[in-house]
Amino acid sequence: MMRRCFALLAACVAFFSALPAHAHKPSDSYLNLEVKEERIEGRWDIALRDLEMAVGVDGDGDGNITWDEVRARHGAIAAYALSHLKLSADGRACSLQVTQQMIDHHTDGAYTVLLLRGACPAKAGTLSVDYTLLAEFDPQHKGLLALRHAGATRSVILDPEHARQELILGESGRWRQFADYVRQGVWHIWIGFDHILFLLSLLLPAVLLYRGREWVGRDGVRHAALDVVRVVTAFTVAHSITLTLAALGVVALPSRLVESVIAASVIVAALNNIRPLYQRARVLFAFGFGLLHGFGFASVLADLGLPQGALLLSLVGFNVGVELGQLAIVAVFLPLAYVLRNGLFYRRIVMLGGSAAIALLATLWLAERALDLRLPGVEGLFT
Repeated sequence: MMRRCFALLAACVAFFSALPAHAHKPSDSYLNLEVKEERIEGRWDIALRDLEMAVGVDGDGDGNITWDEVRARHGAIAAYALSHLKLSADGRACSLQVTQQMIDHHTDGAYTVLLLRGACPAKAGTLSVDYTLLAEFDPQHKGLLALRHAGATRSVILDPEHARQELILGESGRWRQFADYVRQGVWHIWIGFDHILFLLSLLLPAVLLYRGREWVGRDGVRHAALDVVRVVTAFTVAHSITLTLAALGVVALPSRLVESVIAASVIVAALNNIRPLYQRARVLFAFGFGLLHGFGFASVLADLGLPQGALLLSLVGFNVGVELGQLAIVAVFLPLAYVLRNGLFYRRIVMLGGSAAIALLATLWLAERALDLRLPGVEGLFT
């Protein structure tokens, strides 16, 4: 049993230490479709970094993608995208075309925006979506579909394992939308590596005490569990407040500032595990930086869009999903950490080594976000 625990925790440390420098979310595209009788209108946001891999956008190979280079590849981009998205109504194929292309910016970089228009042979009762974008390059890629019909919205995650979705258009009730946004919330906390590492940095010392300039294991599980509850509750309450305010348009902050501060919060939390400065104030720290993390979650929700007919219910569903995702992480972490708390492996490798790796990775994220190092050649470029 102990060997298995060691192996699993070692794998977790190795995994989080090897995460790519592009934080917050991996390869995603955002597909918004609205069905109006026989007509379909939509918008499809695809990351330029993904299109560079698929069709080659950086014409001169200098690492900077300019608007002229994107425009020169409009035909190839449209052809590639449409060859990987097929729609059909009640088993009969719908036509689909790209009417315009432009550039937009998400929190993780520049995206090309394809405006779509299509038509189906007849009014659809069931819309079938076949999505295979980037399947040949990235098996982890996800397409996030928001389907609007008759004032209701369905949210669906499309991936290689669920490349074909059959969506009954009259089935978009409020509770179905709530369940859809719960799933989206769970998914986005699990792919939000910076949020996960911030939370883990706060949880790593929960099974330890700092005495005589070194970490020692706690005597009982009760105190460790209470410490975890306080930290997670503070983080949850804080990001729930700002997620709600930002999603409702009450408060807005620049995305680069938010993402940079989130990366900085991970650095501070990780370094505090190496040289503790605020051990008793970890709850206040979790709450303070949790407010900023809420704006990060809100940016993801903005990409998905909130249905106006069930706005509050969908917002609550997304937040519930985020909390369920967090609880799953805590449920895996706490028992293993408690079992291993007294060993040098946990205190030296997991606690100190893992915190150092997290701090280093977050420093790369901070430089990337604060200095906008991802795709500097596309800043400010629109049609």
